[in-house]
Amino acid sequence: MTRRTFLAMAPALIAAPLWTPTAAPAQALQSPRAGRVERLANFPSKFVDPRHVEVWLPPGYDPQAKRYAVLYMHDGQMLFDPSTTWNKKAWHVDEAAARLMAAGQVQDFIVVGPWNNGKFRHAEYFPAKFLPHLPEPLRQGLIAQGLQGRSQSDAYLRFLVEELKPAIDARYATRPEREATFLMGSSMGGLISAYALCEHPKVFGGAACLSTHWIGTFQRNDEVPSAAIAYLRGALPDPASVKWWMDRGTTELDAMYDQAQPRIDALMAEKGFAPGPRYQTRVYEGTGHNEGDWAKRLHEPLTFLLGR
Repeated sequence: MTRRTFLAMAPALIAAPLWTPTAAPAQALQSPRAGRVERLANFPSKFVDPRHVEVWLPPGYDPQAKRYAVLYMHDGQMLFDPSTTWNKKAWHVDEAAARLMAAGQVQDFIVVGPWNNGKFRHAEYFPAKFLPHLPEPLRQGLIAQGLQGRSQSDAYLRFLVEELKPAIDARYATRPEREATFLMGSSMGGLISAYALCEHPKVFGGAACLSTHWIGTFQRNDEVPSAAIAYLRGALPDPASVKWWMDRGTTELDAMYDQAQPRIDALMAEKGFAPGPRYQTRVYEGTGHNEGDWAKRLHEPLTFLLGR
């Protein structure tokens, strides 16, 4: 695809949803197979629209006996119970987390899953500070179509940092320090997790970004990854201060990340991120862009972030 063709097609490409719209707010409470889920219904915010927040508590959760690390996972309605989701698939986070805790492979933790905001998911998850690095008319097309008129990613991060995290720390037996506070997401959720770690490295100690949607559209392109790289070059945290996991598959939408993710990997290496206990980038051959494949490898990023 030529640059001219890409720029002409970009607004329509970006406007297309990355997955089918999620269920209405009446979606049933998720029933995990391990532990339990509490819902903070219609959690209010002065920065973004109210939304449900699912909080998973592991088996034996005991606020009197111990304190827990916290994993913030985007797209909270997709995490635990496939019977309640639009595509009847889920990450099964409860099962993987409970199994790892029971085996003593990870520290005790809870999962906080704010719901995505339906048609504003792209607006909340696409990093605002990528925008100045995009060429016209791609930038204006993305704002008008993909972002529904305005970026909301910085507002979403303020919601997480200034409103949701203090509420979680007040309500549950958490360890509030950055070394016990992590992020995880896939696709656009991977993108906002990376952005949050760069923007708030004093709040979050690490992030796992699965199948990160660096391309921003449904076509391989240079412009959106280049904008990401331009931002990251000046915003990456100290490699010694955070944990960072990135991965991709090779089928479905993940097949289109075969050029973008290596460019990100090269920048990370240039900036001192070397494979080890604080940084990993993986390719999972034969896997795609879906909750089933993310669930199959979930134990690896969980152990990476939260391992003892």
